[in-house]
Amino acid sequence: MNFSNRFFNLLFILVTLLVFSFKKLQAQHQEYYPDPDTAIQHRLEEWKDLKFGLLIHWGTYSQWGIVESWSICPEDLSWATGGRKKGIADNYTDYVKAYENLKTTFNPVQFNPEKWATAAKDAGMKYLVFTTKHHDGFCMFDSKYTDYKITDPACPFSKDPKSNVTREIFSAFRKEKFWIGAYFSKPDWHSDYYWWKQFPPGDRNCNYSILKHPEQWKKFTDFTYNQINELVSDYGKLDILWLDGGWVRKTPDTEVKNYLADTSEGSRWARNPQNQDINMLKLVKDVRKKQAQLIVVDRAVPGEQQNYLTPEQHIPDEGLPYPWETCMTMANSWSYVPGDTYKPTDEIIKKLVDIVSKGGNYLLNIGPGPNGELDPVAYLRLKEIGNWIKINGEAIYGTRMFSVFKEGDSIRFTRSKDNTTTYIFLFNFPKDKLVLKKIKPSKNTSIQLLGASGQLLWQQKEGGVEINIPPSLKGSSDYVWVLKVLRCEM
Repeated sequence: MNFSNRFFNLLFILVTLLVFSFKKLQAQHQEYYPDPDTAIQHRLEEWKDLKFGLLIHWGTYSQWGIVESWSICPEDLSWATGGRKKGIADNYTDYVKAYENLKTTFNPVQFNPEKWATAAKDAGMKYLVFTTKHHDGFCMFDSKYTDYKITDPACPFSKDPKSNVTREIFSAFRKEKFWIGAYFSKPDWHSDYYWWKQFPPGDRNCNYSILKHPEQWKKFTDFTYNQINELVSDYGKLDILWLDGGWVRKTPDTEVKNYLADTSEGSRWARNPQNQDINMLKLVKDVRKKQAQLIVVDRAVPGEQQNYLTPEQHIPDEGLPYPWETCMTMANSWSYVPGDTYKPTDEIIKKLVDIVSKGGNYLLNIGPGPNGELDPVAYLRLKEIGNWIKINGEAIYGTRMFSVFKEGDSIRFTRSKDNTTTYIFLFNFPKDKLVLKKIKPSKNTSIQLLGASGQLLWQQKEGGVEINIPPSLKGSSDYVWVLKVLRCEM
């Protein structure tokens, strides 16, 4: 091979690597448009201080122990058709009837939101997001715009004094000083205004032509506004409106054409692409007349109404340059599944640390069962997380990204907002002296291990900072150990 060929081969490899890196960066960094309201920007900074929240998926589907809502979606996808309850019906129409009939047997008599709130508080969680309505349209609040709700007389739990579970949950968590978030699905597969009974549904989208039937879409838009208005008017102070179902959005004509032309696997669900615009700008203006500091999360829809981004079931490889939150299940499923496998405590804590070190928040989901209780394993995990948080919480709450978020695979960093303190998270307790290259201590720097008394000895060496951590201090914490470094240069 001559020099010219080697040069062009090397150039090709370099360009390929650069393209791959750029695409990976694009996948990590999505579009973000800051809300022009400075009060909302300030509120987002307060939200970033909270770090750790609880997401709850709960509905009639918990009785079957299946995926939330998706089993009635007529798409040939693993989490839709593959998530259906076996032995219920031989055809789609009868299955949907049986699913919607779950309203008549839903009776979670062991529902105790105060117990949930206490456990979440003890775990160190600071905010709540509860599914007031998922895609199936079943309302876990007392909406006057539908009878498909937990408070309808046909639902046996409607006779319980706590039947308006959304109000009870918000009240219980608010008493424990939680921020309150309302999850609300924009698409509603029960509503005749979205899945019009004149036509069979073909996928997750509106099942009629909005251009041909604008009056029907206007009814759906009004229906959506009315239900959200109930939440912001009748359920006390809300901090977050967490909107799901990102396919209900304003879609430019060019984007619709691109959908139609795209035959890739990832876009095949969009078999009915059209502009499902509900005028989010107006909606947000309306709700903020009643809840002025409300953070709005219009998930997966680029625009000023997506105040923070929500990567689902994964953690970005690096820190992101905008407010973000990883939403993730504690078990395998968002909804209750009997015998589900819950993540080990050390994995949950390490994920929390990894997310916070990258500047994000961690929204951890638990699905209550049909009786209204959480799985005993979930309570155990919350207790164990709380034990760790009680020792190391100062390195989590109110912190920001350090100049780098990690050193190697098993060390993470955060810093105090005033830059006076650096925290170093060790996923493994060092067998020998710890050597760090990413921090620059000054002469007056002090280092201590959270949970232990006294200061640690350290010295600056050519290869970095050498810190002596006696093996006897390993019992000061579990899972992850945290060094607190005062007066350290970035």
